[in-house]
Amino acid sequence: MHSSTRLARIPTRDITIFASLAAILYLSRFGLQWLPGIHPMGLIIASMTLTYRKRALIPLYSYIFLDGILSGFSMWWMPYLYIWLLLWGMFMLLGKIEMPLIVKAPVYMIACGLHGLSFGTLYAPAQALMFGLSFEGMIAWIIAGIPFDVTHGIGNFAFGSLIIPLHLLMKRLSNGQQM
Repeated sequence: MHSSTRLARIPTRDITIFASLAAILYLSRFGLQWLPGIHPMGLIIASMTLTYRKRALIPLYSYIFLDGILSGFSMWWMPYLYIWLLLWGMFMLLGKIEMPLIVKAPVYMIACGLHGLSFGTLYAPAQALMFGLSFEGMIAWIIAGIPFDVTHGIGNFAFGSLIIPLHLLMKRLSNGQQM
């Protein structure tokens, strides 16, 4: 099957929504840039993963490449190729688990918060490889970043409270329902 045939299977509505989501991800990272590590990206990635499942990779990697194009494909960018994929994978798994709504909300918040809290640790192996850090140097880098990871985790946890409403909104939009 040719790639043009595969692209033809994505409805125009979805292409528009996915392009908009990629742009929103990009803009959301810069909107709160003055607050270290606090942004709604985890919220958006979690919500679009719960809504679009595997197809959420389209806006996710569109965002990652857009970020590289506009901000530069340098070393800071490379870990984005796997760090955001881990959040997507976590919500792919969570989306398969049957839970009452009263349980889903805090579970989603905790998952989103844990991703933010672990961001520096997830980033560290790439930093160590790219900058020739020893294992001890990598651990020191992780420790130095703990204050940023804590604020990132708290921000993600707070934004995580909006995952279910945003997911429901995205579902309605993807089904073509009027608002």
